[in-house]
Amino acid sequence: MEFTQALLRFFQNGGPFMYPIALVLVIGLVMVVERWIFLSLAKTSNRRAYQQVLPMLQKRNYNGVLQLARESKAAMGRIAAAGIGTMQYAKRDENIALAIEEGILEAVPRLEKRTSYLATLANIATLLGLLGTIMGLIAAFTAVANADPSEKASMLSSSISVAMNTTAFGLISAIPLLLFYSMLQNKTNEIVDSLQMAGVKYLNLLTMGRAQMAEQRAAKG
Repeated sequence: MEFTQALLRFFQNGGPFMYPIALVLVIGLVMVVERWIFLSLAKTSNRRAYQQVLPMLQKRNYNGVLQLARESKAAMGRIAAAGIGTMQYAKRDENIALAIEEGILEAVPRLEKRTSYLATLANIATLLGLLGTIMGLIAAFTAVANADPSEKASMLSSSISVAMNTTAFGLISAIPLLLFYSMLQNKTNEIVDSLQMAGVKYLNLLTMGRAQMAEQRAAKG
């Protein structure tokens, strides 16, 4: 209870700039929750799709992979489907590799979407805190200039203490936003690395499958 009252008093004493800083913090936290849920679901769905696609490619069940890609939203399935679609008419393995790479590049922007804004919001919170402190100090010195000499010291000390609240709150808001930004970046990089790893495996299996099919056709002919 005392902590809540102290926190409320701290916020009220900070002045008008506390409200935009609080708004920036709320927007950032909402963004963190949304991105964390999205990335967690993407990681789970991609892992599940990879576990289904890999055995199909090993068995050269390309129609099954294409069907899975149509039914699933996971990037793992779409990447494999892009490679299979190119393999059907491309004469060189490089074309399959480019198709897989294109599928990976299409998936990355959706994974990185809005994450970079967290760093911007953290900087905005810090700058708003500094601006609030400067404006508070200007108001404090203006008030002290017209005050009674015997009260100047106490008024100045009190006004500076209140003005510093905005800087403190700006840093309190910015630090966790930067921490969450780093966590989301690491989570995104893990998913992108897994897509690239899967892309290499897909390419190897597709090129080997096409070579085996060519050998079988040559043996029959």
